[in-house]
Amino acid sequence: MADDDYVYDEATGEWRPASEMAAAAAAVPEVRDASGNVLADGDSVTLIKDLKVKGANQTLKQGTVIRSIRLTGNPEEIDCRYEGIKGLVLRTEFVRKR
Repeated sequence: MADDDYVYDEATGEWRPASEMAAAAAAVPEVRDASGNVLADGDSVTLIKDLKVKGANQTLKQGTVIRSIRLTGNPEEIDCRYEGIKGLVLRTEFVRKR
């Protein structure tokens, strides 16, 4: 996009430079655990609360270690795998970085 291109920002209701909008869209929000530590792809986390897993009839106990997490587009959720549970998504408020 050229420097003189402007894009309407629906969130603010203003016309903003396209380069500014592209930079804002490229910024990835930080994902933080319950203690405020920054999480990254591949980190290991520990559960800080017993969690019932919907559809699996299983409870993940406090202190369970989840290895190799993946970040999603939502800063409040992480993707992970655990024995026998496919497609497990955990809220970051229930995990602590190991």
